[in-house]
Amino acid sequence: MASPRVEEFSSSTSQCAYDVFLSFRGKETRKTFTDHLYIALLDAGFRTFRDEEGIEVGENIKRELWKAIQDSRISIVVFSEDYASSCWRLDELLMILKRRRASGHEVLPIFYNMDPTLIKKQKERYMEAFARHEEQFIAEVDERKVEWVDKLKVRWAALEELADLGGMVSKDQDDG
Repeated sequence: MASPRVEEFSSSTSQCAYDVFLSFRGKETRKTFTDHLYIALLDAGFRTFRDEEGIEVGENIKRELWKAIQDSRISIVVFSEDYASSCWRLDELLMILKRRRASGHEVLPIFYNMDPTLIKKQKERYMEAFARHEEQFIAEVDERKVEWVDKLKVRWAALEELADLGGMVSKDQDDG
């Protein structure tokens, strides 16, 4: 039997295709924490979108992600040490924030085995990831360089904004 909170949440969002949009860096967490979270959400009665089940082969990934974010009541973002190494995930964050700013979309950050200050202070793997992104754009022609540098700044701002939201830090939990 579902808890009253789940029933209340699900009935209040019947116009949404999903209760939860799950954003994560697959390489690091797909077969561990995120799989457990996804199954727990489903078992609790939450309709949950994650990319491997929600996007059909041959579909435009960016368009399908945007549609899923628009059709979700909340987004859960699982930050891991290598989250910022994925341009796809950073663009996904921008879509989540766009929806949050436009309609009050709820966002719950989870910091998986990491401290949120790594993002806020641009340290360690997050700093390294952005340095690699910047290196990729050095060879671009001048007009594209400016465009990409601006895009990197927007991505950092999105990461920092989400890191400032109240969230969960898994390494602070007794069982991780």
